[in-house]
Amino acid sequence: MPTIFTHAVVPLAIAVAAGRGRISAKLAIAGAVFAVLPDADVIGFRFGIEYPDEWGHRGASHSIAFAAVCAAALALVWKEARSLTAFAFLTLAMASHGLLDTLTNGGLGAALFWPFDNTRIFAPETPVLVSPIGRSFFSMRGLETLFSELRWIWLPCILLGLAGWGLRRAIRPRT
Repeated sequence: MPTIFTHAVVPLAIAVAAGRGRISAKLAIAGAVFAVLPDADVIGFRFGIEYPDEWGHRGASHSIAFAAVCAAALALVWKEARSLTAFAFLTLAMASHGLLDTLTNGGLGAALFWPFDNTRIFAPETPVLVSPIGRSFFSMRGLETLFSELRWIWLPCILLGLAGWGLRRAIRPRT
């Protein structure tokens, strides 16, 4: 899995690219939180849920359907999430977690298509080093993982945000 910081970068880059007129700062922060939430499934280990189980790590909570249900649930309790744009953004923010996990070179893959298919999948290419967990994160391998994420995720996200920002500035009506 990419690090928790990297999961949050994707929705923040999308929000910057879209602009505050479409994605408010509050919604962008909610998207960043949504992007991190799927890894809360690791609590299942303490309750005997095994990694490859349907609700195990990178299982149901990493699926596109779960992301859509969570976005809809938030819309029920938060007015700011009650637009098609907000729903799509929040769904994409949470779904980005599983999608990023498919790019890593370790683990079991992500069950993106749960509940229709519990198969754990990887992307055709897996250039992102899987993040070490716990104390081993603060090691040479952890540093290598961060460099991998900077190259394969942060840099493209920065470019996406800058491209959206630049495009908005270029087409803004002059007054």
